[in-house]
Amino acid sequence: MTEMSLPLITPVILCGGSGTRLWPLSRKSFPKQFAQISQETSLFQSCAARTSGKGFTAPLVLTNSDFRFVVSEQLLAEGIDPGPILIEPEGRNTAPAILAAALYLQARDPNAVLLVAPSDHVVPDIEGFQEAVNEGLREVLEEHRLVTFGITPDRAETGYGYLGLKEPPNGSGAAMPLERFVEKPDAKTAEEMLAGGNYLWNAGIFLFSAADIIAAFEAHASSLVGPVRASVELAETDLGFLRLNQDAWGDVEDISIDYAVMEKAPDLSVVPFSGGWSDLGSWEAVMREAEPDGNGVVSLGAATAIDCYDTLLRSEDDGLELVGIGLENTLVVAMPDAVLVANTSRAQDVKLAVEALKKRGAKQAEAFAKDHRPWGHFETVALSDRFQVKRIVVKSGAALSLQSHMHRSEHWIVVEGTARITIDDDVKLVSENESVYIPLGAKHRLENPGKLPMTLIEVQTGAYLGEDDIVRYEDLYKRGQRSKG
Repeated sequence: MTEMSLPLITPVILCGGSGTRLWPLSRKSFPKQFAQISQETSLFQSCAARTSGKGFTAPLVLTNSDFRFVVSEQLLAEGIDPGPILIEPEGRNTAPAILAAALYLQARDPNAVLLVAPSDHVVPDIEGFQEAVNEGLREVLEEHRLVTFGITPDRAETGYGYLGLKEPPNGSGAAMPLERFVEKPDAKTAEEMLAGGNYLWNAGIFLFSAADIIAAFEAHASSLVGPVRASVELAETDLGFLRLNQDAWGDVEDISIDYAVMEKAPDLSVVPFSGGWSDLGSWEAVMREAEPDGNGVVSLGAATAIDCYDTLLRSEDDGLELVGIGLENTLVVAMPDAVLVANTSRAQDVKLAVEALKKRGAKQAEAFAKDHRPWGHFETVALSDRFQVKRIVVKSGAALSLQSHMHRSEHWIVVEGTARITIDDDVKLVSENESVYIPLGAKHRLENPGKLPMTLIEVQTGAYLGEDDIVRYEDLYKRGQRSKG
């Protein structure tokens, strides 16, 4: 098989996780794949970059409605042409998402080849990763194998699943037959598997042809095929995105690709990869990806360590100085609205904090003070029973919906740029240091006609200040009532 005969690979990027184990930096409203965790670009952007260029088509991304504009904007910011963006009506785990991608792509190219990758992993060795993909491609094309990628372990990790091989890899990077999947082990079992040398971490990255994975679903998870196919065939285009049919999707089982297909399918191949990898599944993992000082301390942002050892100090607010004194084996992550303090041995239990906060009704469990929207973002500066102060930033050329409120009035003060403001039948330009009043019930819209971001301060007063007090009349982004994305 010559290089000229190799088909292009379509990256299928799964982009719907909530990332609760990296709370408070990662939350349901803006999860870790879109954040800058350990580099200048987001994890999603890094995933798209290492699966782009020679040998790859534009990516196909599966996400939810809230993040569709974030996905397209972050791809364009990296100079990557957004391919199809499929909107899942609700999360149903990896098996239905992957099947939907395969069905969509096969309908357009019967010979399509998919590289399925989570959007929130770190892979420093891009060249080595792409070489591993090319090794797997030979298995896909010549043997019609379903291929998974195994990471050479460097410790007895209990937070990952494993891939069992008949014998240890020989270091050549050649594909090997998969013997079995192993669930996340206890510490003793993990030590034994590491010593044996014939186990790899399960990276959750897969390569296969659309035809072969669809045939595997039909053989091992046939109940998924009908409703997923219907959801794809009945999908509707919305502003360039493709919304999978909600009614059909509601009949889809919530199940992972491993359970639905991979653990049942025969003759799977594994490509070993030793170029470094992390799923950044905990703050302890973030520490391992950073560069600690001589005392094992990782300090990020406005953070100062005094006599600390094996500790993470991370401040996500330049105006919030974080100081640790005499700490050992401690994780401290400070956000403007929440602070995490935990022993490093409990890094995997951060999700328990999210569950506890949700039970208390604390909005910090899932939402940030800064809320991202298709037109820009806003953040709450002050909040009381009958007033709220927000800082609103609107991107160039963007516009909020034409809307009204039943329970609040608003004052807008432009502090940067120029705003075009509609209040009922009146439309006018408002410049820096000028303000307008929006009476309760008035139809109004805010637009940025300029070439730079526009910033204003909004002061809300009223009996109810919730984000669901919005009646939309017109919207560039075609959001429904009470819809964020």
